[in-house]
Amino acid sequence: MTATASADDTGAMNAAARRSAPLSFTPKPGAAPAARMILAQAAHEVRLMLRNPEQLLLTIVIPALMMVLFSGESLVATSGPGKRVDFYAPGLFGAAVLSTAFTGLAIATGFERRYGVLKRMGATPLPRWGLIVAKALCVLCVEVIQIALLSAIALAMGWKPHGDPLAVAVLVVLATGTFAGLAMLMAGTLRAEATLGLANFVFLLLLAGGGVIIPLSKFPSGVRHVLDALPISALTNGLRDVLQHGATLPWANVGILAAWAVAAIAVAARTFKWE
Repeated sequence: MTATASADDTGAMNAAARRSAPLSFTPKPGAAPAARMILAQAAHEVRLMLRNPEQLLLTIVIPALMMVLFSGESLVATSGPGKRVDFYAPGLFGAAVLSTAFTGLAIATGFERRYGVLKRMGATPLPRWGLIVAKALCVLCVEVIQIALLSAIALAMGWKPHGDPLAVAVLVVLATGTFAGLAMLMAGTLRAEATLGLANFVFLLLLAGGGVIIPLSKFPSGVRHVLDALPISALTNGLRDVLQHGATLPWANVGILAAWAVAAIAVAARTFKWE
């Protein structure tokens, strides 16, 4: 009995000593790895975009309606609904990428900057280029939803795609980097109201002159050479080469998009202002 009591007393003393002993933690100050910061920010951006009804209207509802309307009434000399949708489906994939990666991203970022959200983010270890990459990853996630929905509508309307899905992915990723860089360049240097108006204006111009709805062959040759160098034209032409004509990776269009992507992201990262 005495031995038991002694053991209990010893255990209680040891427990009390452990509770009273000073805690020894080794602090490790510093930022998280860049990849972890970027992925966390990208996940946050996706949640915000999917909760915004205006963004969903611009990025999902409008391209879906355009797919139904333009594939039903053609502006090009084709015969049969299947041929119309074969032409318009790749172009409207490009319109979906443009609406999400450029227009929607520029407007949302512009107002985040106006309301001081980006100013607070500027105090975090996330660099400017990391914010651009995170927003581009967010856009890619939304584009997967867009293209899946548009593909389902196009297939229901008689679309018969060809080509390599990997080539499509390369074109979409490069175009996303390009438009995201241009969006961040605009949102990071202009006022929110100016960004809102200019982003919508540029979106409409590129819809009309980027081969999305109207074939570039309908423009004069001198104008067409200029339009062919635009990133939206490179995207829509490349998508049509792959999906409509079954071509392999269109290197000329890939080169145009890659050059635009590098230049846009580099300039945006250099000039972007948190406030």
